[in-house]
Amino acid sequence: MLIVTNYTAFPSRWRAACGTEGETVIARGLAEFHRHARRRDAVFVINGDAHTVMALAFARMAIPGFDRPLVAIDLIFRRPSGLKGRLAHLVKRPLLARADLYINFFADARGVGAVYGIPPERCSYVPFKVNLDIAQVAHVLPTEEFVLCFGRSMRDYDTFFDAMARLPHPAAIADVNPADLAQHGARFTRRLEDLPANVCVLDDDGSSEAQLDMLRRAKLVVIPVRKASFVASGISTALNAMMVGKCVIGTEGPGMTDIFTEEILAVPPEDPAALAAMIDRAWNDDALRRRVSDTGRRCAERLGGEDALVQRLIDRIADTYG
Repeated sequence: MLIVTNYTAFPSRWRAACGTEGETVIARGLAEFHRHARRRDAVFVINGDAHTVMALAFARMAIPGFDRPLVAIDLIFRRPSGLKGRLAHLVKRPLLARADLYINFFADARGVGAVYGIPPERCSYVPFKVNLDIAQVAHVLPTEEFVLCFGRSMRDYDTFFDAMARLPHPAAIADVNPADLAQHGARFTRRLEDLPANVCVLDDDGSSEAQLDMLRRAKLVVIPVRKASFVASGISTALNAMMVGKCVIGTEGPGMTDIFTEEILAVPPEDPAALAAMIDRAWNDDALRRRVSDTGRRCAERLGGEDALVQRLIDRIADTYG
């Protein structure tokens, strides 16, 4: 079996759990995928690149020689907004719906079906990975200084600020550019000078080391996600925080309560009162906080890093096409 992919972490030779063996070639652009399509055991696997998925979907319809299975991994699905977005959606929707298998890092695919017309039988959940250097994590010295809200994708900072304004506990966010956050679907309508008095802004150079330092200093890690999200917005931050041994408070919905149970504390979306109550409870209840963080850390350790994720992806693809 030949995996033709843009995902450079796939090994050149591999063996799936089902016993299927195969190889990987890296391809970028239609010409490179077409070159390997002559192999009848070839499978096109696209990671996180909706444009390439759409190009290959169109090529399979219009150009001879592209008729190979198409697997899409971790596409960033968004609900269209505005006239321009809705018009673009009319073109994107039928093409993005033509892959044969969608591997998602969330289990509840109802939103993907409703917005993009992708049936649930073509969706498969594969657990994600820790995105920190696990060896580095083992050597950090955790403290419990503040409630940390971290991340970009579909984050609801407004609800976090409204919740913290009701509480006396210290809180922190990473240094952010609200305009950049908006490009990732986040809601951050306050000016930085108008944040609640108990919320500070931490230096962040965007490195994994900076993220690790913020996580190790947190007493709680809050991942508020907008109600409009129907994918795994925040799964990377959640697993990173769990790996560092922190109690995570997340928003009910796909990529959180569909895949985690005792590993997180969950609150309804866009509900500042509920979020404030959960933060206050977890801040003051040491036993609860330790129980959730211990369960979360075991989950993160079990899932591991990128090598473990790639093996899970290979296993899933080989189960279908091997």
